[in-house]
Amino acid sequence: MTTVHMIVGSLVVLGYLVVLALNIRAALGRPMLPFQRPLSMAAATLYLLQLMLGMSVLADDGDVPPAHYLIALLAIFTIGAEHMLTGREVDSRRAGRIGAITTGA
Repeated sequence: MTTVHMIVGSLVVLGYLVVLALNIRAALGRPMLPFQRPLSMAAATLYLLQLMLGMSVLADDGDVPPAHYLIALLAIFTIGAEHMLTGREVDSRRAGRIGAITTGA
């Protein structure tokens, strides 16, 4: 189960690196691509799967360092902030800036 958790975690990081690049592109004035928001939602769904797998690893008495919990908690807050703040923005450039800041965090 730990291996699956690591693979999904790598996909989450890769997904959010792409989302970050797209948000930076939008912050620089380029139009948002039609698949940008669904990609962010897909990465968030993968993160939810990652959390469930992490709970499974913990149930199997996995040894997890405390910093891992802090990183997971920070990711929950930044993903929520990105979706909450950019979803209401009309200006795509401002949405890109906010998305880049929250995704970068």
